[in-house]
Amino acid sequence: MLCHKIGLIGVGLLGGSLGLAIKERRLAERVEGYVRRPASVEECDQLGVTDQTSLDLASVVADADLLVLCTPIAQMRGLVERMRPSLKPGATVTDVGSVKASVVSELEPLVAASGAHFVGSHPMAGAEKMGARHARADLFQDAVCAVTPTKRTPAEGLRRLKELWRGVGAKVLRLSPDVHDELVSRSSHLPHVVAAELANYVLSPAHSKEQAVLCANGFRDTTRIASGSPEMWRDIVVANRNHLVRVLGVFIEDLQEFSHALSNGQDSAITEFFEKAKQRRDAWCAESHSPE
Repeated sequence: MLCHKIGLIGVGLLGGSLGLAIKERRLAERVEGYVRRPASVEECDQLGVTDQTSLDLASVVADADLLVLCTPIAQMRGLVERMRPSLKPGATVTDVGSVKASVVSELEPLVAASGAHFVGSHPMAGAEKMGARHARADLFQDAVCAVTPTKRTPAEGLRRLKELWRGVGAKVLRLSPDVHDELVSRSSHLPHVVAAELANYVLSPAHSKEQAVLCANGFRDTTRIASGSPEMWRDIVVANRNHLVRVLGVFIEDLQEFSHALSNGQDSAITEFFEKAKQRRDAWCAESHSPE
Protein backbone atom coordinates (compact mmCIF):
# COMPACT_ATOMS: atom_id res chain seq x y z
CA MET A 1 0.00 0.00 0.00
CA LEU A 2 1.37 3.38 -1.08
CA CYS A 3 -0.19 5.62 1.57
CA HIS A 4 -3.11 6.17 3.93
CA LYS A 5 -5.16 8.70 1.96
CA ILE A 6 -5.10 9.99 -1.62
CA GLY A 7 -7.16 13.03 -2.58
CA LEU A 8 -8.36 13.64 -6.14
CA ILE A 9 -9.06 17.29 -6.92
CA GLY A 10 -11.50 16.96 -9.78
CA VAL A 11 -13.16 13.64 -10.61
CA GLY A 12 -13.73 13.50 -14.36
CA LEU A 13 -12.35 10.97 -16.83
CA LEU A 14 -8.77 11.06 -15.51
CA GLY A 15 -9.62 11.58 -11.84
CA GLY A 16 -12.31 8.92 -11.93
CA SER A 17 -10.07 6.45 -13.72
CA LEU A 18 -7.29 7.11 -11.23
CA GLY A 19 -9.69 6.55 -8.34
CA LEU A 20 -10.88 3.24 -9.78
CA ALA A 21 -7.30 2.08 -10.41
CA ILE A 22 -6.12 3.06 -6.91
CA LYS A 23 -9.04 1.24 -5.30
CA GLU A 24 -8.73 -1.85 -7.49
CA ARG A 25 -5.00 -2.14 -6.81
CA ARG A 26 -5.30 -1.14 -3.14
CA LEU A 27 -2.72 1.62 -3.36
CA ALA A 28 -4.31 3.60 -0.51
CA GLU A 29 -6.50 2.90 2.48
CA ARG A 30 -8.84 5.68 1.35
CA VAL A 31 -9.52 7.67 -1.84
CA GLU A 32 -11.46 10.90 -1.57
CA GLY A 33 -12.53 13.24 -4.36
CA TYR A 34 -13.39 16.93 -4.56
CA VAL A 35 -15.99 18.16 -7.06
CA ARG A 36 -17.87 21.43 -7.49
CA ARG A 37 -21.45 20.30 -8.12
CA PRO A 38 -23.86 18.23 -6.00
CA ALA A 39 -24.79 16.23 -9.10
CA SER A 40 -21.15 15.21 -9.45
CA VAL A 41 -21.11 13.94 -5.86
CA GLU A 42 -24.12 11.75 -6.62
CA GLU A 43 -22.59 10.49 -9.86
CA CYS A 44 -19.26 9.58 -8.23
CA ASP A 45 -21.04 7.79 -5.41
CA GLN A 46 -23.09 5.76 -7.89
CA LEU A 47 -20.04 4.88 -9.98
CA GLY A 48 -17.86 4.04 -6.98
CA VAL A 49 -14.85 5.93 -8.35
CA THR A 50 -13.89 7.11 -4.84
CA ASP A 51 -14.57 6.05 -1.28
CA GLN A 52 -16.07 9.47 -0.64
CA THR A 53 -16.69 12.53 -2.83
CA SER A 54 -17.27 15.97 -1.35
CA LEU A 55 -17.93 19.63 -2.16
CA ASP A 56 -15.65 20.51 0.77
CA LEU A 57 -12.12 20.99 -0.57
CA ALA A 58 -10.51 21.32 2.86
CA SER A 59 -11.90 17.99 4.06
CA VAL A 60 -10.51 16.18 1.01
CA VAL A 61 -7.08 17.80 1.39
CA ALA A 62 -6.81 17.30 5.16
CA ASP A 63 -4.57 14.38 6.18
CA ALA A 64 -3.97 13.34 2.55
CA ASP A 65 -0.50 11.96 1.89
CA LEU A 66 -0.90 12.44 -1.86
CA LEU A 67 -3.09 14.88 -3.79
CA VAL A 68 -3.66 14.82 -7.54
CA LEU A 69 -4.98 17.86 -9.39
CA CYS A 70 -7.24 16.52 -12.17
CA THR A 71 -8.71 19.84 -13.29
CA PRO A 72 -8.11 22.17 -16.26
CA ILE A 73 -4.74 23.93 -16.01
CA ALA A 74 -6.26 27.39 -15.57
CA GLN A 75 -8.03 26.29 -12.35
CA MET A 76 -5.02 24.79 -10.61
CA ARG A 77 -3.42 27.86 -9.02
CA GLY A 78 -6.68 29.00 -7.43
CA LEU A 79 -7.33 25.53 -6.07
CA VAL A 80 -3.83 25.21 -4.61
CA GLU A 81 -4.18 28.57 -2.88
CA ARG A 82 -7.39 27.31 -1.27
CA MET A 83 -5.76 23.98 -0.39
CA ARG A 84 -2.70 25.42 1.34
CA PRO A 85 -4.13 25.85 4.88
CA SER A 86 -5.21 22.19 4.91
CA LEU A 87 -2.11 20.60 3.38
CA LYS A 88 -0.42 17.99 5.50
CA PRO A 89 3.30 18.71 6.08
CA GLY A 90 5.34 16.42 3.85
CA ALA A 91 2.41 15.65 1.55
CA THR A 92 3.02 15.24 -2.17
CA VAL A 93 0.93 17.25 -4.63
CA THR A 94 0.90 16.46 -8.35
CA ASP A 95 -1.27 17.07 -11.38
CA VAL A 96 -2.24 15.44 -14.68
CA GLY A 97 -1.95 18.55 -16.86
CA SER A 98 -0.67 18.46 -20.44
CA VAL A 99 1.68 21.43 -19.86
CA LYS A 100 4.34 21.37 -17.20
CA ALA A 101 6.69 24.40 -17.21
CA SER A 102 4.10 27.03 -16.26
CA VAL A 103 2.29 24.69 -13.88
CA VAL A 104 5.46 23.70 -12.01
CA SER A 105 6.79 27.26 -11.80
CA GLU A 106 3.49 28.48 -10.33
CA LEU A 107 2.58 25.65 -8.01
CA GLU A 108 5.92 24.41 -6.66
CA PRO A 109 6.64 27.50 -4.49
CA LEU A 110 3.02 27.74 -3.31
CA VAL A 111 2.97 24.14 -2.12
CA ALA A 112 6.47 24.37 -0.62
CA ALA A 113 5.41 27.36 1.48
CA SER A 114 2.93 25.07 3.23
CA GLY A 115 5.52 22.42 4.04
CA ALA A 116 4.46 20.05 1.28
CA HIS A 117 6.02 19.49 -2.14
CA PHE A 118 4.76 19.64 -5.71
CA VAL A 119 5.98 17.36 -8.51
CA GLY A 120 4.47 17.68 -11.96
CA SER A 121 3.24 14.65 -13.87
CA HIS A 122 1.43 13.98 -17.13
CA PRO A 123 -0.05 10.57 -17.96
CA MET A 124 -0.28 10.15 -21.73
CA ALA A 125 -3.74 8.65 -21.46
CA GLY A 126 -7.22 9.92 -22.00
CA ALA A 127 -10.02 10.11 -24.52
CA GLU A 128 -12.26 12.61 -26.25
CA LYS A 129 -15.08 11.57 -23.90
CA MET A 130 -15.37 13.51 -20.66
CA GLY A 131 -16.74 12.84 -17.20
CA ALA A 132 -16.50 10.21 -14.50
CA ARG A 133 -19.07 8.03 -16.29
CA HIS A 134 -16.37 7.21 -18.86
CA ALA A 135 -13.75 6.34 -16.23
CA ARG A 136 -11.88 3.02 -16.56
CA ALA A 137 -9.62 1.30 -14.07
CA ASP A 138 -7.27 0.25 -16.88
CA LEU A 139 -6.93 3.68 -18.49
CA PHE A 140 -3.28 4.05 -17.42
CA GLN A 141 -2.21 0.47 -18.11
CA ASP A 142 0.95 0.56 -20.28
CA ALA A 143 0.59 4.32 -20.82
CA VAL A 144 3.67 6.51 -20.52
CA CYS A 145 3.53 8.99 -17.65
CA ALA A 146 6.03 11.86 -17.66
CA VAL A 147 7.17 13.13 -14.27
CA THR A 148 8.93 16.49 -14.12
CA PRO A 149 10.89 17.00 -10.87
CA THR A 150 13.12 20.03 -10.28
CA LYS A 151 16.16 20.69 -8.11
CA ARG A 152 13.78 21.44 -5.24
CA THR A 153 11.99 18.08 -5.44
CA PRO A 154 12.72 15.86 -2.40
CA ALA A 155 13.63 12.25 -3.12
CA GLU A 156 10.71 10.97 -1.02
CA GLY A 157 8.18 12.97 -3.02
CA LEU A 158 9.53 11.74 -6.32
CA ARG A 159 9.60 8.15 -5.07
CA ARG A 160 5.97 8.36 -3.94
CA LEU A 161 4.88 9.81 -7.27
CA LYS A 162 6.67 7.13 -9.29
CA GLU A 163 5.10 4.44 -7.14
CA LEU A 164 1.65 5.90 -7.78
CA TRP A 165 1.96 5.83 -11.55
CA ARG A 166 3.68 2.47 -11.67
CA GLY A 167 1.04 1.19 -9.29
CA VAL A 168 -1.76 2.02 -11.73
CA GLY A 169 0.13 0.38 -14.60
CA ALA A 170 1.93 3.32 -16.24
CA LYS A 171 5.53 3.50 -17.47
CA VAL A 172 7.36 6.42 -15.89
CA LEU A 173 9.51 8.79 -17.96
CA ARG A 174 11.49 11.51 -16.15
CA LEU A 175 11.84 14.83 -18.02
CA SER A 176 12.48 18.46 -17.22
CA PRO A 177 9.30 20.59 -17.43
CA ASP A 178 10.46 22.54 -20.50
CA VAL A 179 11.67 19.49 -22.42
CA HIS A 180 8.31 17.85 -21.71
CA ASP A 181 6.46 20.86 -23.12
CA GLU A 182 8.60 20.94 -26.25
CA LEU A 183 8.01 17.25 -26.95
CA VAL A 184 4.25 17.23 -26.34
CA SER A 185 3.81 20.35 -28.46
CA ARG A 186 4.61 18.05 -31.41
CA SER A 187 3.15 14.73 -30.30
CA SER A 188 -0.03 15.90 -28.53
CA HIS A 189 -0.86 19.57 -29.01
CA LEU A 190 -0.13 19.83 -32.74
CA PRO A 191 -2.27 16.76 -33.59
CA HIS A 192 -5.18 18.27 -31.69
CA VAL A 193 -4.92 21.56 -33.59
CA VAL A 194 -4.72 19.64 -36.89
CA ALA A 195 -7.74 17.48 -36.01
CA ALA A 196 -9.73 20.56 -35.02
CA GLU A 197 -8.89 22.37 -38.26
CA LEU A 198 -9.83 19.32 -40.33
CA ALA A 199 -13.21 19.22 -38.58
CA ASN A 200 -13.68 22.98 -38.99
CA TYR A 201 -12.72 23.02 -42.67
CA VAL A 202 -14.18 19.80 -44.01
CA LEU A 203 -17.46 20.03 -42.08
CA SER A 204 -17.95 23.75 -42.74
CA PRO A 205 -21.51 24.66 -43.75
CA ALA A 206 -19.95 26.44 -46.73
CA HIS A 207 -19.61 23.04 -48.42
CA SER A 208 -22.47 21.08 -49.97
CA LYS A 209 -24.44 18.64 -47.84
CA GLU A 210 -22.85 15.72 -49.71
CA GLN A 211 -19.47 16.62 -48.19
CA ALA A 212 -20.33 15.19 -44.76
CA VAL A 213 -21.82 12.06 -46.34
CA LEU A 214 -18.46 11.31 -47.96
CA CYS A 215 -16.56 11.53 -44.65
CA ALA A 216 -15.84 7.92 -43.73
CA ASN A 217 -13.62 6.02 -41.25
CA GLY A 218 -10.38 7.76 -42.21
CA PHE A 219 -11.89 11.16 -41.46
CA ARG A 220 -13.54 9.86 -38.28
CA ASP A 221 -10.26 8.38 -36.97
CA THR A 222 -8.19 11.44 -37.87
CA THR A 223 -10.58 13.91 -36.21
CA ARG A 224 -11.59 11.86 -33.15
CA ILE A 225 -9.69 14.05 -30.69
CA ALA A 226 -11.41 17.19 -31.99
CA SER A 227 -14.37 16.15 -29.82
CA GLY A 228 -12.37 16.92 -26.66
CA SER A 229 -13.22 19.75 -24.27
CA PRO A 230 -12.76 23.14 -26.04
CA GLU A 231 -12.09 24.90 -22.74
CA MET A 232 -9.45 22.39 -21.68
CA TRP A 233 -7.66 22.56 -25.01
CA ARG A 234 -7.79 26.34 -25.06
CA ASP A 235 -5.98 26.36 -21.71
CA ILE A 236 -3.42 23.82 -22.94
CA VAL A 237 -2.43 25.56 -26.17
CA VAL A 238 -2.32 28.98 -24.51
CA ALA A 239 -0.10 27.64 -21.71
CA ASN A 240 2.27 26.07 -24.26
CA ARG A 241 1.98 28.80 -26.89
CA ASN A 242 5.73 29.43 -27.37
CA HIS A 243 6.56 25.84 -28.25
CA LEU A 244 3.36 25.30 -30.23
CA VAL A 245 3.80 28.42 -32.38
CA ARG A 246 7.26 27.22 -33.45
CA VAL A 247 5.98 23.72 -34.17
CA LEU A 248 3.05 25.06 -36.21
CA GLY A 249 5.48 27.13 -38.26
CA VAL A 250 7.55 24.08 -39.20
CA PHE A 251 4.41 22.03 -39.90
CA ILE A 252 3.00 24.70 -42.21
CA GLU A 253 6.33 24.91 -44.05
CA ASP A 254 6.26 21.15 -44.61
CA LEU A 255 2.72 21.34 -45.99
CA GLN A 256 3.78 24.18 -48.28
CA GLU A 257 6.62 22.01 -49.61
CA PHE A 258 4.14 19.21 -50.33
CA SER A 259 1.79 21.66 -52.02
CA HIS A 260 4.66 22.93 -54.17
CA ALA A 261 5.61 19.38 -55.18
CA LEU A 262 1.99 18.61 -56.05
CA SER A 263 1.53 21.80 -58.05
CA ASN A 264 4.71 21.19 -60.02
CA GLY A 265 4.11 17.52 -60.75
CA GLN A 266 7.07 16.29 -58.70
CA ASP A 267 5.85 12.71 -58.44
CA SER A 268 9.05 11.37 -56.88
CA ALA A 269 8.86 13.92 -54.07
CA ILE A 270 5.22 12.99 -53.45
CA THR A 271 6.10 9.29 -53.34
CA GLU A 272 8.95 10.01 -50.91
CA PHE A 273 6.56 12.00 -48.69
CA PHE A 274 4.18 9.06 -48.27
CA GLU A 275 6.91 6.41 -48.10
CA LYS A 276 8.77 8.24 -45.34
CA ALA A 277 5.58 8.69 -43.35
CA LYS A 278 4.71 5.01 -43.63
CA GLN A 279 8.21 3.86 -42.67
CA ARG A 280 8.39 6.14 -39.64
CA ARG A 281 4.94 5.26 -38.36
CA ASP A 282 5.39 1.53 -38.90
CA ALA A 283 8.72 1.65 -37.03
CA TRP A 284 7.11 3.61 -34.19
CA CYS A 285 4.24 1.13 -33.90
CA ALA A 286 6.71 -1.77 -33.76
CA GLU A 287 8.68 -0.33 -30.84
CA SER A 288 7.77 -1.02 -27.23
CA HIS A 289 8.34 2.56 -25.96
CA SER A 290 9.20 1.41 -22.43
CA PRO A 291 11.01 4.27 -20.63
CA GLU A 292 12.11 2.19 -17.66
